[in-house]
Amino acid sequence: MSMDDREKAFENKFAFDQELKFKAEARRNKLLGLWAAELIGRKDADAYARDVVAADFLEAGDEDVFRKLRADLDEAGVAISDIDLRAKMTELLAVAVDQIQNG
Repeated sequence: MSMDDREKAFENKFAFDQELKFKAEARRNKLLGLWAAELIGRKDADAYARDVVAADFLEAGDEDVFRKLRADLDEAGVAISDIDLRAKMTELLAVAVDQIQNG
């Protein structure tokens, strides 16, 4: 395998990994939105989930999603710690990756 072939393979793997990461985070955010909508009693769970997904485009990383969920849960009077909320985010990311990889 030539150096050019290796470089191209690395670029393709990087692009694939970035696409998987993007899809997994979007799916995780949708799952978080559906989960939170149930906790706060939202009848429009799908619309709320879309709002959570959209919140992720405010800045890089997960903090924008965390802040939205934290504010909405607090406003609804749902008692959940930051640690538990972050654990749910991690848990649902694993679920999202599994869903994407397995169909």
